Amino acid sequence: MGYFVLKKRFKLLHLHKEIKQMPLDQSPYIHYDDNEDEHTGEHVEKEMTFIEHLEELRWHIIRSVAAILIFMIAAWVMMGKIFNLIILAPSRPDFWTYRKLCELGNKVGIPSLCVEKLNFSLMSREVSGQFMMQLTASAIVGLLVAFPYVFWEIWRFIKPGLKITEKKAATGSVFFVTALFFLGILFGYYVVAPFAINFLVNFQIDPSIENQFDIQSYISVLATLTLACGVTFQLPMAILVLTRIGIVTPAFLKEYRKHAFVIILIVAAIITPSPDMISQVLVAIPLYILFEISILVSQRIYNKKLKETES
Repeated sequence: MGYFVLKKRFKLLHLHKEIKQMPLDQSPYIHYDDNEDEHTGEHVEKEMTFIEHLEELRWHIIRSVAAILIFMIAAWVMMGKIFNLIILAPSRPDFWTYRKLCELGNKVGIPSLCVEKLNFSLMSREVSGQFMMQLTASAIVGLLVAFPYVFWEIWRFIKPGLKITEKKAATGSVFFVTALFFLGILFGYYVVAPFAINFLVNFQIDPSIENQFDIQSYISVLATLTLACGVTFQLPMAILVLTRIGIVTPAFLKEYRKHAFVIILIVAAIITPSPDMISQVLVAIPLYILFEISILVSQRIYNKKLKETES
């Protein structure tokens, strides 16, 4: 027993002498940062358990819902002005788009572009119709305004699971997704929705049939067209992702460019108010430009992938 005690003390004395001989700014123990690799010293994300991932996701969802609710309440308070100046604006002939179309029609000699009257009236056919209409409109406005923050929360949850190269490739994704979304919303509100509403309300099977639409139906059409354009304008970002994972190539997009152009013309013809080519072109040009931008994005990502494989 005495032998082991003496042996232990000798080891402690030997360790004490080594520590004394070390420089003052050097610690006898090596501490590794939790976020640094032990061998390379590079920054690494701390591994999380499944429960920790769920907890992290829960807080992202809570913050996103809270942001939507805050803007939803603000929209509820200002709903009178929002309805008069924004939601009901495309239902009146003095809407900005109709006025510009009329000016264009006068310049090119096509008076049919002028929208003099929208042949319909809005009604609320249910007891709780106006209340539910305001609640729905407030939710839509809250979602639209909170979209940048909600997407940022989604990105914060996804980002730690990406590789360093993937993170670099996705730099600025929150800004570009948000910018494209709001560009799509503006395009849908000022171009697609007015053309579609004008066409639908002026379409008649028989003159004796009056158009009396429920206000919730009007809001549903306006919101669907506007939000659909916001999603459609994400085409460049979608092509970016599909090209990166190898599903789409720029050669594929170039090969089917003519088919895409025909589809764009068909879509433009469906939503334009009159059979003239000018209104169709006004809708088709932005959509085709978006497709060409998608090809450029795909080409850039494809070239980067080739360089990475060669190196």
